[in-house]
Amino acid sequence: MDHCHPNFPPGLSIAPNVGFFTGKVQEHPLENDIGDAFGVEAQQEAISRYGIAGRVWEAAYALCAYVEPAEGNVLDFDPPFVDDPHEPLGAIELGSGTGVVAASIARVVRHAVRPGGFVIATDLPDVCPLLEHNLGVNTEREANRSDSDAVFVRPLTWGILGHATSIASEFGLVQPFASRRLTHIVCSDLASTVVYFPELLGPLLRTLIHLTSASCALSSGPPTKIVISYKIRSLPKETPFWTAFGLWFSFQPVLARRRVRPVVSKNVPPGNKLDASEPWRRFGADEDAGRTFVFVAHRRPESITWHVPKSDKELMEGVGARGTTTKKGDDTFETILFMAMGIDNTSA
Repeated sequence: MDHCHPNFPPGLSIAPNVGFFTGKVQEHPLENDIGDAFGVEAQQEAISRYGIAGRVWEAAYALCAYVEPAEGNVLDFDPPFVDDPHEPLGAIELGSGTGVVAASIARVVRHAVRPGGFVIATDLPDVCPLLEHNLGVNTEREANRSDSDAVFVRPLTWGILGHATSIASEFGLVQPFASRRLTHIVCSDLASTVVYFPELLGPLLRTLIHLTSASCALSSGPPTKIVISYKIRSLPKETPFWTAFGLWFSFQPVLARRRVRPVVSKNVPPGNKLDASEPWRRFGADEDAGRTFVFVAHRRPESITWHVPKSDKELMEGVGARGTTTKKGDDTFETILFMAMGIDNTSA
């Protein structure tokens, strides 16, 4: 096995995510798939063949729970993953790895109120066989399928405009012949990649810009929603991404609150109920000492006309953002971290 593959960094030593499959995760709809595709033994085999792409990383659970809440779920989310259940869901996942998040999205597509949804799981070409196996599809599945199991696997290397535009064209996402709309771009636990390959942050940001530009997305209708799950591992390596990301995208953490049955009181007129809801809290505040986040983002409208520098280094330094060639950064991420230290246990 040639361990020069990008998913095999020098000195790689990782084990399957055992915690993902214990306790509360057993209540998740993916429970029936755990033993076959995403269980400990399956991960062990996948890690040996696909390196870091073969492990189910921690923030994937938070994203699965947000995308597809368990039956009897008692949490409300703000914002919800799907804004309009009557609109077909169209999603691309970047760096899908094992495909565990894509599997959750696929289940949402299958049970949607309105048919016509799809999910495209993407990763490096050498990782696509793992996705094909775990999701039960292959890269030859035609994009024009309209059945209820519209799940696709495609290779997509971050930073390559041609890869993004090829997918957009194949799936009919752009004008003048658009037949579908990309509603979501999903990225699970980007920090797992950043720790080993921080040089991939620029290409990742570039691909997010590509997929939300006119060459890959419709200019009319609601903007594409970007959903990123993230577990803090190395702030010095990770913060530069968020500093650059915030220049091109507005973003906020997903909030959650426990759903409580309304209180009925004799002193309240019929039809009125006392508000018994718990306060909103950051979703993930209870996970891993508050190090887990799920962010929802949208492309800043004014950024559509900005020049995107060809150099990843300049892109990460903020060159081109706000229409200028000076270096700059956005402080949204630092503000969110500061607020998280004080309000994770209070009303949002």
